[in-house]
Amino acid sequence: MGKFKLYQIDLKNLSPGVHHFEYVLENKFFIDIDGTEVQKGKVKVDLTIKRTSVAFEMNFQIEGAVMVPCDRCLDDVEVPISTQNKLVVKFGKEYAEESDEVVVIPEDEGEINLAWFIYEFVALAVPMKHVHMPGKCNKAMSSKLKKHTAKSADEDDDFVDDMEDDIIVDDDTDNRPTDPRWDALKGLTENDNN
Repeated sequence: MGKFKLYQIDLKNLSPGVHHFEYVLENKFFIDIDGTEVQKGKVKVDLTIKRTSVAFEMNFQIEGAVMVPCDRCLDDVEVPISTQNKLVVKFGKEYAEESDEVVVIPEDEGEINLAWFIYEFVALAVPMKHVHMPGKCNKAMSSKLKKHTAKSADEDDDFVDDMEDDIIVDDDTDNRPTDPRWDALKGLTENDNN
């Protein structure tokens, strides 16, 4: 984790009280961490650590923009992000994640590297759907998508038309035969009405 030494916090030597840290994540951070969700961006992280007698309460304020592939054309699209996250770190005998927000680290080490936690907070802040504004998608890709979408829609219409031919309607105006199993059940409801 030499690339992420900046994000290494020596909790053992933090004095009681509140401590502030600031980080600016740029493309190099996202490339180095090699995550699948986000690989480019510029994000500011304000971190406040409050040391209590039993734990370290960490509050992250994260704001900026990341580049992710557009869901329609696959070109990069800039997505603004803004999120607040909390992490509680406790000392224990060995490393453990008690929950999404509570981590135990070995007391004899007394340090935690926050790089991956910060990356996860950024990745989770990216909305599920990320697309360019209307008219901003890659024109060549959009035209191919429309071409294939139109073809798929026609195929779907044919499929629906085929299904409609198979539907059996029990109506006096339709003289097609019905399934005898349904006729037996229909007789049950007619007996209930009498």
